[in-house]
Amino acid sequence: MSRDEPADLKGLRTDYDSVRLLEDEAGMDPTRLFERWLGDALAAAERGEVKEPTAMTVATVRVTDGRPRPSARVVLLKDFGEGSFTFYTNYDSNKGNQLAENPGVAATFWWPALYRSVRIEGIVERVGAAESDAYFAVRPRGSQIAAAMSRQSHPIADAAALAEAYAAAETEYAEGEVPRPPHWGGFRIVPDRIEFWQGRPSRLHDRLLFDRYDYRWRRTRLQP
Repeated sequence: MSRDEPADLKGLRTDYDSVRLLEDEAGMDPTRLFERWLGDALAAAERGEVKEPTAMTVATVRVTDGRPRPSARVVLLKDFGEGSFTFYTNYDSNKGNQLAENPGVAATFWWPALYRSVRIEGIVERVGAAESDAYFAVRPRGSQIAAAMSRQSHPIADAAALAEAYAAAETEYAEGEVPRPPHWGGFRIVPDRIEFWQGRPSRLHDRLLFDRYDYRWRRTRLQP
C-alpha cells in the first residue's frame, strides 16, 4: 500500500488468544479483581509490553445549546483504594467544570498487550485538600510550576507565549516551594458499575459486569 492509498480499515484483524476470565477466578469483589489486573499491567510495563499502564480515558458530559454532549480525554490513575479511582486535574478545566455540573462519569482502561479492558461508571467527588496537597508536594517541580501557571483549556496566542508564561512562573517561584494552587486537585471516582473484558478467539470475548444492587456487588456475564 502506498502513502497515497487509504488504509483498508475493514481488513485489519487481531487474533485474541489469551487466558479465560471465569467466574471462579473473578470472585464477587470487582475491586480485588481490578487490583490483580492492574498488577498484571504494571508487571507488563516493567517488561516493556505496556505503555502508561495507569492511563484511563475519562468521559464527562457537557451541555451545549441545551443538548448533552459527551467529552473524553486520557488521564492517569494516581490512587486506587477502598474501591475508588483517583486522578488529579485542574478544577477550572473543561472536565473540572463539567464534573462540577454533573458528577456522573465513565472511565476506561485498555491494555492491548494483555487483551484486557476495564470499563467503570459512577460519580466523582473531590478529594480532601490535605490529600491533594500531599500528592502535589511529590510531583516534579516543573509539573508543579506548570499546574500553577496554566489556565488549562483556555486559548493562548502561540507556543512562544506559553513558554514565556512558564518562564515567568519559574522566576516567581525561584526562591521557594511551589504551593498547590486552589484550582488544582483530585477527583475520586466512586463506581457503581465495573465491567471486565478479556479478548478471546473468534470474538467470543469474556465479559463480566459487576453492578451495585441492594448495597452489594452483583455479577453478570454478558454476551460478546
